[in-house]
Amino acid sequence: MRAQRPGESALLLLDAVDVLNDAAISYAVIGAMAASVHGVVRASLDADAVLALPVNRLRELERRFIDAGFRAELRTGDEDDPIAAVLGLTDPFGNRVDLLVGLRGLEPAAFSRAFEVPFQGKTLRVIGLEDFVAMKLFAHGPQDIEDARFAIANTGGKLDLDLLRRLTARYGPEAVETLMKVLSRT
Repeated sequence: MRAQRPGESALLLLDAVDVLNDAAISYAVIGAMAASVHGVVRASLDADAVLALPVNRLRELERRFIDAGFRAELRTGDEDDPIAAVLGLTDPFGNRVDLLVGLRGLEPAAFSRAFEVPFQGKTLRVIGLEDFVAMKLFAHGPQDIEDARFAIANTGGKLDLDLLRRLTARYGPEAVETLMKVLSRT
């Protein structure tokens, strides 16, 4: 494992990505790490990714991580939860990676729009801008909305508004309403 102390969840994510790549599982980094790639820098002690994997394969993946030396805990949501399941990975230093599966509203093509970013001599697949913003609008917390607003403001005109509107609509009317408010202030 790469992490040697607390505060190195990004290194734990690199180890997790090695396991995902070996298992041929598509992923995209989301959360604070994706925010920083999209121009929104903020501190976070964990790392998050979304997986292109059916929930019924998570026990098998959990076993792979345990066999690779990770501490792994699978949590499943109920039918009202917008996230079907989370596979939480930790190390002895308290670093954490959450792997999300079954995010309601996430378009499967989001994985093909993810792009590679170099990190520590490796590459990470990061969620695309429009998918990132739509997910943040769906999460709808004050920090999420600010992340979306800053990401939109930092695009330099490279935002595909039609795609963003379509993706946001997948998350429901509240996300669309929030998008309209954010766009009017940007």
